[in-house]
Amino acid sequence: MTLPPSFLAAPLAHRALHDLAAGRPENSRAAIRAAIEAGYGIEIDLQPSADGQAMVFHDYALKRLTGQDGTISTKPADTLGGFPLLGGTEGIPTFAEILALVAGRAPLLVEIKDQDGALGPNIGTLEAAAARDAAGYAGPLAFMSFNPHSVAALADLAPQIPRGLVTDSYDPADWPLIPAARRDTLRTIPDFDRTGASFISHRVADLARPRVAEIKATGAPILCWTVRSPQDEAAARRVADNITFEGYAAPIPA
Repeated sequence: MTLPPSFLAAPLAHRALHDLAAGRPENSRAAIRAAIEAGYGIEIDLQPSADGQAMVFHDYALKRLTGQDGTISTKPADTLGGFPLLGGTEGIPTFAEILALVAGRAPLLVEIKDQDGALGPNIGTLEAAAARDAAGYAGPLAFMSFNPHSVAALADLAPQIPRGLVTDSYDPADWPLIPAARRDTLRTIPDFDRTGASFISHRVADLARPRVAEIKATGAPILCWTVRSPQDEAAARRVADNITFEGYAAPIPA
């Protein structure tokens, strides 16, 4: 499946249009409503609950975003929904709730967070939950993951939904838990064809990598993460077809 043109028409709000000063925590319903109202696309993250629900949340640990102890995967969805996100008034939403909220009004780019620990093959439950929730969704939707095994699983679980790879330079300082040999392999983006990916979302500071140019030359869209200033956006757009942004009002092309 190819990425719909709507994913390239307006910038993608990273973890939705979050702004704590305005009462909109990242990945919150409030941030998603604000992104829709502003005319942006939306990027969100999925983590699993203890009872196998896909939750819209970035971190593995709950502390930074909710003040609660423990990890998201050890709590059931109902409990997680009762933990208000810090800076807001609403709890952690399920993916199904966010799909119902967006209802096709904005393109929705969904990152499946790695559950293997080393971007390896120990995955499946979260991908299955995401695919189950997305079955029958009529709006523009795409899945992506740093873990190629997740993307390959989605080819079987949700073949009708476009999928892509989140890619990086894999600096050891940023990925200390990933074995060096695995980092070296992932850096070359070897799984693009094998996984049936139709796009990549690459680290903005590494867009000059020759492998990115090779993929772009095939006609596949290049997205990037995470742009935090107009200056970085101008540089990114020399390579990328669209940006994932936060912290400023990215202009929407006319």
